[in-house]
Amino acid sequence: MQSRIEPPVLLSRLMIFVFAGCVVVTFVLFMTLEKMFPLNRPEVFFVTSKPEGASVIQITELPPNNQNLENFRKAFVMEYVRARNEIEQNMSIMRKKWGNSDGVVAAWSTVDVYNAFRRTGLYNAIMSDYPDFPFTCVVNFRGVPMQLQNNLYTVRFEYFCSDSNGQTDKKDYTIHVGIEMTDDAQIQWTERLNNPLGIKVSEYRVDGGGGDPLDTVYKQ
Repeated sequence: MQSRIEPPVLLSRLMIFVFAGCVVVTFVLFMTLEKMFPLNRPEVFFVTSKPEGASVIQITELPPNNQNLENFRKAFVMEYVRARNEIEQNMSIMRKKWGNSDGVVAAWSTVDVYNAFRRTGLYNAIMSDYPDFPFTCVVNFRGVPMQLQNNLYTVRFEYFCSDSNGQTDKKDYTIHVGIEMTDDAQIQWTERLNNPLGIKVSEYRVDGGGGDPLDTVYKQ
């Protein structure tokens, strides 16, 4: 008599096969999600272009070792100085960048440092829609920031402003920038893209150049 598998037995074996496949798929999905969470874990990347100004960019993950974190801190200090001092013609962008609601200068500063920034002449002029003619101010760094102490850096840069009548004299400035950061920093979701490590500038002191660039360089 020829042996054969009864329908109930065949169905049960098919269900076991389907169940095993579901277990494998579920395991793969679980491992994928485990790599993604928690979403509040900082993931730091550098975005660079080679050569400078090229249309091709390179995104490089930044493993959290001491040297890479130090490079990130120096890059952060330079971006802070640039955001605080450079001025572009579009005043709407400037007011957003310097504003106290969603501006990067406010997000990257402690309360005391940001309040001091708000007392500068160009901050108040731009926030008051004055001057009403287009002009720009440019930061040209003199090398990378130098570390003086654990969280204190000195930055040197050339600064000048331009409008339709020409440009101001170029002046050299030396700024001391102190930063603070903690391993358990509480970061707002909106800051994840531009400040994933929650660094704040806690000290901003002009030590060369004759005063704050936003008070001394551009005058009518």
